[in-house]
Amino acid sequence: MLKRLFAPAFVSIFIISHPSFAADDWKIIKVNGRDYLTVDNISKFYGLPAEVAPSGAQIKLETVKDPLEFIRDSREVIINGARSWLCFPLLEHDGKFLVSRTDVAKTIEPLVRPHRVANVGQIRTVVLDPGHGGHDKGAVCRYGSEKNFALDVARQLRPLLHAKGLRVIMTREGDYFVPLEVRARIANAARDSIFVSIHFNATDRDPSATGFEIFSFTPRGAPSTSDNWVTSSSASVQAGSRVDAQSMALSACIYHSLLGHIPEFDRGIKRARFAVLRLTEVPAVLVEGGFLTERGESRLIAEKDWRGRLAQAISVGIENYRALAVKKQPPMLVADYRRQGKSVLGVPIEPVVQEVDSSLADLIGESAFPLPTPASTPPRAPSLESDVIVP
Repeated sequence: MLKRLFAPAFVSIFIISHPSFAADDWKIIKVNGRDYLTVDNISKFYGLPAEVAPSGAQIKLETVKDPLEFIRDSREVIINGARSWLCFPLLEHDGKFLVSRTDVAKTIEPLVRPHRVANVGQIRTVVLDPGHGGHDKGAVCRYGSEKNFALDVARQLRPLLHAKGLRVIMTREGDYFVPLEVRARIANAARDSIFVSIHFNATDRDPSATGFEIFSFTPRGAPSTSDNWVTSSSASVQAGSRVDAQSMALSACIYHSLLGHIPEFDRGIKRARFAVLRLTEVPAVLVEGGFLTERGESRLIAEKDWRGRLAQAISVGIENYRALAVKKQPPMLVADYRRQGKSVLGVPIEPVVQEVDSSLADLIGESAFPLPTPASTPPRAPSLESDVIVP
């Protein structure tokens, strides 16, 4: 959660950015050719306490004390009470803990301040993408298949979004197969749209694996969450997304709503180069709504009412994303949803923002953020892929 001062009636006051922070306060440190910023610098900029746990630590969300919790030598981080994954591991160098400059711009900034992302929340249409279909069953359990569960969630989600005044397009309406590139094409053809792909998980390595996770497209030059970052394949030369920051903001809004409404294990906000994310030119996320390979969780997923709760949580997250463009203030977080659910008086939690207008790009300098474009890649028009964070 962001730094809060609690007032009566469950009102959360967010204070973001340290008022005395100046450009000269940033100390960029180079390690093995990569630029890093210290955890202290980041903490001071956002005005948020930060903590670093020892290597191999398992942070339980019930014990999270600070808005930013890192693990030494790990890519795992807790931001505002939800697990996320950095592109590059936290390093210790000369007695200081360092975060890659790419992660400050591409991970921390859009998750801590999604309301500051340019053009965020400006949507009229939601493209719902029920995963798989037809001959492609997806994951299968004793109660049914992923393709049918995903379609049912989308069907239950559609009227909830209609009730919010949003247009909804489904990439498939029934049990038939739609190629991945066609799904992306449908989203790209819709004006002022976002793309939400709905899936359920499976694994053949850990039958006890459970929980939610959400993906957006991996930034240019960075490894995906599942990659071993030290391998040559990690430094992918694939082009990034022009709407990377918006996709991360959408991930945050939906994911906090999921965890806040449904008590599932938090697997985190992650990055991947799935085709539907790579080919989609609008803000896009892929939701994994639990594991069909775990007996108890598969039983829940097979219940229509439980899938209805999942649809409701996604709809609230989408509404929070759309509200970013109107309210220009942080969306609700996991703790807000859970506190609201426990409120005897039923008083809604509305965050009140008291914010110092400090732009990361202004303070560090825009040249600090761009990643080099491979020589074989033709020049591109300026976009959010430059990592410039708009104040």
